[in-house]
Amino acid sequence: MTSPDLTAANIDKLAELFPNVVTETLDADGNPARAIDFDLLRQELSDHVVDGPQERYHLNWPGKRAAAFAANAPIAKTLRPVREESVDFDTTKNLFIEGDNLDALKLLQESYLGKVNLIYIDPPYNTGNDFIYNDDFAQKTAEYLEKSGQSDENGTRLIANTDTNGRFHSDWLSMMYPRLKLARNLLSQNGFICISIDDGEAAPLKAILDEVFGRKNFIATIVWQKRYVANVTAKYISDMHDFVHVYARDALQASVQKWALSDDQLSAYRNPDSDTRGPWRAQDLSASKPYQAGLFTITKNGRSFNPPPNRYWRCNEAQFLEWDADGRIWWGVDGTARPMLKSFLNEKDATTTPHTWWEYEFAGHNKEATLEMKELFGGASPFDTPKPVRLMSRIIEAFGGRDGIVMDFFAGSSTFAHATLKSNAENGTNLSYIQVQVPEGRKISDGSQLSEFSNISQLSRERIRRAGRKLLEESGKIDVGFRTLKVDTTNMADVLRTPDETDQQALAGLEASVKPGRTGEDLLFQVLLDWGLELTMPISVEKIEGREVFAVENDALIACFNDDVSPELVRGIAKREPLRAVFRDSAFLSDDARINAEQIFREISPSTDVKAI
Repeated sequence: MTSPDLTAANIDKLAELFPNVVTETLDADGNPARAIDFDLLRQELSDHVVDGPQERYHLNWPGKRAAAFAANAPIAKTLRPVREESVDFDTTKNLFIEGDNLDALKLLQESYLGKVNLIYIDPPYNTGNDFIYNDDFAQKTAEYLEKSGQSDENGTRLIANTDTNGRFHSDWLSMMYPRLKLARNLLSQNGFICISIDDGEAAPLKAILDEVFGRKNFIATIVWQKRYVANVTAKYISDMHDFVHVYARDALQASVQKWALSDDQLSAYRNPDSDTRGPWRAQDLSASKPYQAGLFTITKNGRSFNPPPNRYWRCNEAQFLEWDADGRIWWGVDGTARPMLKSFLNEKDATTTPHTWWEYEFAGHNKEATLEMKELFGGASPFDTPKPVRLMSRIIEAFGGRDGIVMDFFAGSSTFAHATLKSNAENGTNLSYIQVQVPEGRKISDGSQLSEFSNISQLSRERIRRAGRKLLEESGKIDVGFRTLKVDTTNMADVLRTPDETDQQALAGLEASVKPGRTGEDLLFQVLLDWGLELTMPISVEKIEGREVFAVENDALIACFNDDVSPELVRGIAKREPLRAVFRDSAFLSDDARINAEQIFREISPSTDVKAI
């Protein structure tokens, strides 16, 4: 209904001639749009250096400053426990958080600052079909705080990354940037982050990882062979691999765990001459490093041997004669072959340094991952492209450590949680996990029996339940439970009003500081977050002076959220000398009653930190 867009046509023509001058900007509505970098275009059309903005090495995109702001902007939200969707709620050390991972990462900043050994994520790949998070970065600061802090009426912040805007990198980078900045804070000083990605965003992702974590903390990019059969429907070349970018929080303090030698590597060790020292393998006796003492002729049975051109023996002549006398030189079956050095298995560390090429035989493949899901879900495959457990297991083995906390805030099919449980069951590790997944709805691709699960987070939890039961049957006692927490608006009511907008009749409705329908356990978890306590601490419910009381981690915290607090209750709690005590502010009949409670603690347990909410 309109004439042709000549500007768009001109950009297409310039893109053919000078693809480097095409960039991205925001249009009048704040949406990504193609544009021309006129400074670069001038340079392409000039035979000399054109003056322009000061050059520096950096990655920039429309929305980057807003994305950086989003990482720091506060939110008025909390995590609410959901016992009915948990397993072994009272004893488990594992967490499953349902909600936007940007919110979850912000809420976890105090409780898990510097405590996570390993973060693995498998974010959306920006293919034009996946979902990405719409964080509304274009809005003003006040609008952002009002939306994220006071209501969730818009639901989860998800938009489809359609084919129309799938070609834009800016949206995807703006989604990833604040999450990576927050994730870095959670890593321990010797911790690692590993991120799966495909060719589409591998380079931009590495650029923002260099910025967030520092280029000096780049460890490696692993190439994982995800297919073992070529994709015959590929337009040009079948993609047979994905990448895993690995960064350390501080490379100087981090150490990568070595792997046990594989069966193939062990099979290289034999004992054809029945050496009493056991199996061995032959190693080249020469080396490339210049070593003048290694330039000599070896003579054996009338034959002479010199190092290959531009190489040297790795030992001097005296050392060689000592090795030969000790039976450490192999001359071949008939004793006339070129000499090689025996490397005995029992004298070596039976481990190997991890490498960057992970074949499917070593770390699994996509088809294997689908079969794993079908085995757990009775022949159905609820996820289109899950990752195999073996890939996650290799990552955990190299970067997860023996005990501590590991995390995945794009949980998806929860392969990472499955692999963590498997490591605990089979390798004797003592790792607990934190999984975060937005309750994104998605059509089940295979199996009508899975229609009972309305969103991915439900399926993700069910996968953990089923995998946990199977591992428990096979290996005995391990922690296969998890506490489910959901991101929600704060438990505290908005009671801030100016005098001119508050009449006498409205005052009664402003007395309560807690929203209707919020339980004592809801309030307890908000207190745990506010005080920076871990969310898996053991919780017991007791009665003191007839009131319900929560006791956390051997009285590290005692909380009572009843509607009324008596001096006898306060005295009973104080006698236990908890590190922290918290009450509901409205439970005190007057300011005098609250001051009296504080006085009781000063007399009986002066070291207790007392708070009212």
